Amino acid sequence: TMPSLPCLKKKKSPVPLGRSIFQKHTPPIQQNYQALLETCLKNKSLFTDDNFPAHISSIGTGALLKKLPRNLQWKRPHALHKSPVFYAANRKQLDLCQGLVENCWFLAALEALTFHQDILAAVVPQNQSFERKYAGIFHFRFWQFGEWVDVVVDDRLPVNQAGELVFVSSVYKNVFWGALLEKAYAKLYGSYEDLQIGQVSEALVDFTGGVNIRIKLAAAPPDLWDILTRATYSRSLMGCQTHLGVYFPSVSLPSMQATKVLKNGLVAGHAYTVTGIRKVTCQYGPENLVRLRNPWGKIEWKGDWSDSSYKWELLSPKEKILLRKKKEDGEFWMSLQDFKIHFVDLMICKLTPDLMSQEDGKKWMYSLKTGRWVKGSTARGSLGFCNDTFWMNPQYWLNVLPVEDSKKSLSSCNVIISLMQKHSSKHRNRAPHLFIGFSLYKVQRISLPFLLSPNRKNSSLCNNRKLPPSFFTRHQPVNKHQVFLDEREVTHDFRLEPGVYVIVPSTLEPQQESEFILRVFSRKHEIVDRYEGKIWEDFFTKYFEQVSNPEINAVQLQRILNNISWRNFQNFRLSFSLDACQGILALLDLNASGTLSIQEFRVLWKRLLFYLEVFQKKDTSRSGKLDLVELHAAVRETGISLSNEICNLMAIRYGDPDLKISFESFMCFMLRVEIMGEAFRNLTQDGKGIYLRESE
Repeated sequence: TMPSLPCLKKKKSPVPLGRSIFQKHTPPIQQNYQALLETCLKNKSLFTDDNFPAHISSIGTGALLKKLPRNLQWKRPHALHKSPVFYAANRKQLDLCQGLVENCWFLAALEALTFHQDILAAVVPQNQSFERKYAGIFHFRFWQFGEWVDVVVDDRLPVNQAGELVFVSSVYKNVFWGALLEKAYAKLYGSYEDLQIGQVSEALVDFTGGVNIRIKLAAAPPDLWDILTRATYSRSLMGCQTHLGVYFPSVSLPSMQATKVLKNGLVAGHAYTVTGIRKVTCQYGPENLVRLRNPWGKIEWKGDWSDSSYKWELLSPKEKILLRKKKEDGEFWMSLQDFKIHFVDLMICKLTPDLMSQEDGKKWMYSLKTGRWVKGSTARGSLGFCNDTFWMNPQYWLNVLPVEDSKKSLSSCNVIISLMQKHSSKHRNRAPHLFIGFSLYKVQRISLPFLLSPNRKNSSLCNNRKLPPSFFTRHQPVNKHQVFLDEREVTHDFRLEPGVYVIVPSTLEPQQESEFILRVFSRKHEIVDRYEGKIWEDFFTKYFEQVSNPEINAVQLQRILNNISWRNFQNFRLSFSLDACQGILALLDLNASGTLSIQEFRVLWKRLLFYLEVFQKKDTSRSGKLDLVELHAAVRETGISLSNEICNLMAIRYGDPDLKISFESFMCFMLRVEIMGEAFRNLTQDGKGIYLRESE
């Protein structure tokens, strides 16, 4: 019998007859940044990029042109400000403003990136300047279909008659990295106009090379909070989008849609960044909160848990101080329930193992294969269209092995499969995407000679020979309801039993040509051997996996910290006193429960490893203590600015009679500095002072 047609999403108008929708993907012209820079410096000239000229053609040919100001000019930052700066490293938030291009999706993804400075530095190389070795040339890196691409631009930017940037600009008028990054991204995709329509999920992948998981919030899984928690702890980047409201055709994006502010403070059809989660304890019980940020840096949610909500009065004074911000900065909290109601999609970008945290990166394996659907050969469409020739589509074997280091489940493994089609045009928005998807089949009792070699690790891909047509008529796919989307990437998250599978990527209709890449994430089976990661694994297994509601009190915290064998502190023994552990707990225990949850302990754990690294680096005498000079240097190393007077006072408070500070004291000191700094930033209205009620 003919299987039912797969589910379709977002049907677009068909491509006109006689026009081929396939053109081989041509990567952007590679320009050698270093060679071009050296040439310009040698010739004492400023770089001009002929591949993306300061001309109207780089802006586009459509509706965006109508928004441009009269007398548009292209100027370099030195002509716009007396002291231009490329990047302000001391700014924790994005501080960028959207321009005439309706690319909130781009800014929302960029906002998520700012929480991971190491990844941001890979996209935005930091050793660029308007002073040292300045030649009017800059470069940025983006992930494009399996490889990192370096994009070079000159620093001529479009401005109006008053000398104001017409596209992305910074709140701080002398900072230009955002405008130059947007220019590089526009060059990558053809023009500024090609950034008009997009999805935060695409930009997240372009910035990280990760794999996206999309969750439809109207049908969110019951364990959504657990998913958010895991994503937060594994350094995943998250974005989301509100409902469109009034429907607009996808061929254009009128500015009224992007600026339609609803009564509840949300913007219709707008992309937001998920910046954090928190479980709080109210008078009526626990509440799960999600923190979001509008990339505009203004216009916030006005409902429950907004800055002015009465709900904050239900929390302890301490928790309220540290979480609530009374600022119009675009960032706000809302309940998980409201989040599910008012937002359409949640996009979680799972990073590749090399970008994950140390302990998570060792648990995952990542595989990538390139392929192509060729007309008359491997472009055979989906089962619903062509049963007899479906088997001729590309096939990839996937061997899923049991995860030996996990006690959670020996019967199934987490596997993420992603299929991405390549651009069919130099301009990202000028050619429609094909409807693409894939079928996954479990292969039973295979004894074929081309099966996976036994020495391959966890998940391996190959396509040496194909399963015959009879296999597909006798077997049902694991994903029985395949969804074909006219989007760049289709991703599914599976729980698979160990065994051999075959993945069949295809277009919806036959004879449609395109190149594609197939990517697979799966767990490794070997034990984590990175030292810090091994400590965390041992601790987590011992204290968290065996209890349903894990909490740690001060005595338990002392026992844990003092029983850990710190490899790099072999010349002396670390010792956390009960008083120190009580102080740590008091600082991090926001809901005043007297214990640390897994979330709170994870915060402590990451800070502990960071402070340990700083302490070791600045303890030049290897005495296990910091003197005043070393303490000042250690504080500077953490990136926190403290006066000499404050540092000296802290040495008196936390140090021994010789004003020397142990690691235990240094950690308590730095935790207090960070927590107090966060409290001040949340409470201050002008950045200069705060007003406290007695309870606060």
